[in-house]
Amino acid sequence: MNVVQGIAAALTPLGLLWTVLIIGVATFLHELAHYALARRQGVAVHSFSVGMGPVLLRRMWRGTEWRLSLLPIGGYVEIDGMSPEEDGQGGYRQPTRGFAALPVWGKVAILLAGPLTNLLLAIGLMTVSFSSQGVAVPDRARIEEVVPGSRAQTLVLRVGDVITAIDGQDIPETAQVNGQTVAGWEGVRDVLTKAGPHTFTVVRDGQSRDVRFDWTPTVGGQKQLLGIRYAPDVQPVSVGAAFVRAWQVTGEAVPQVIKSFAGLFQRFFTLNFTRDENVSGPIGTAEIVSRAAAVSPWALVQVAILLNLSLAFFNLIPIPGLDGGRIVLAFVGALRGRPLTFQQEQAINFAGFAFVMLLMAFVVVRDVSRFF
Repeated sequence: MNVVQGIAAALTPLGLLWTVLIIGVATFLHELAHYALARRQGVAVHSFSVGMGPVLLRRMWRGTEWRLSLLPIGGYVEIDGMSPEEDGQGGYRQPTRGFAALPVWGKVAILLAGPLTNLLLAIGLMTVSFSSQGVAVPDRARIEEVVPGSRAQTLVLRVGDVITAIDGQDIPETAQVNGQTVAGWEGVRDVLTKAGPHTFTVVRDGQSRDVRFDWTPTVGGQKQLLGIRYAPDVQPVSVGAAFVRAWQVTGEAVPQVIKSFAGLFQRFFTLNFTRDENVSGPIGTAEIVSRAAAVSPWALVQVAILLNLSLAFFNLIPIPGLDGGRIVLAFVGALRGRPLTFQQEQAINFAGFAFVMLLMAFVVVRDVSRFF
């Protein structure tokens, strides 16, 4: 199987369609928030594009040219006073109107609007998901499948059984598996790497019972399987509790996101092309969406949540060219008492743009390299 065949096998037409839709909606709402905050402060917006590249359709409405562009990924808004303007003599000068004339807090409001919209969209989707599907309980493992003819079936384990304790110890909220901190329910697989007698305490129809068995992880060099598929148990919650939990999950995600981006930058600067499960490129993202589309609509909702959180946090990184970098430049200008010169801002933004492009190229190459 060559590289093209490998990529084609990992993706599906439906998955690609959902990838475009999810990223397209997230980007559209991101740019729409920039547009709305600019117009709210009386700043003109010259154009608003859905998609990138050559313009296919365009229409003027309320002083803005609305565009539909060829590449169905991303989008942009052209806000008056955010870019240098022509001086009439073949050169450029620092803008003095529109965005450039706003006080620092007005500029920050426009720049923050996009990432905050993605963040709020993720929280809204989480609230809907939690209130409809329930909230995962980290210290309880629910059996989702029992393989026919397996050891689990002979032990009379059933779908719906909830494992609450292992070897007489309640499942903790977190566990250490292969040196990583994971939710406690994931520790079930760690127990099955240890030989000897084991006991699962399971709850079935409100009644608790112990399931005892002797276990040998490998026989003749072949790994043994108990024959269950399990997931965290879920607890029904109200909409209000789901909303609170969504904020909690977002807060808990911040350290992991920071760690993931730090790992990405480290790999980028050391040219480490090994696969990182925490950060996916466009192919990896489309592959994840393809798998989610084959599972359920709620799996797609989970992917949409992750993509919106990623878009929000990534844009807040203080790299010139991203919203976070522009916010830093706005504060620098406020502290100096005057904005940076055109040459200074152009050099900084060019360096930031070049870095982001190289980073994207690195992620794409790493994405493709795993198919070789």
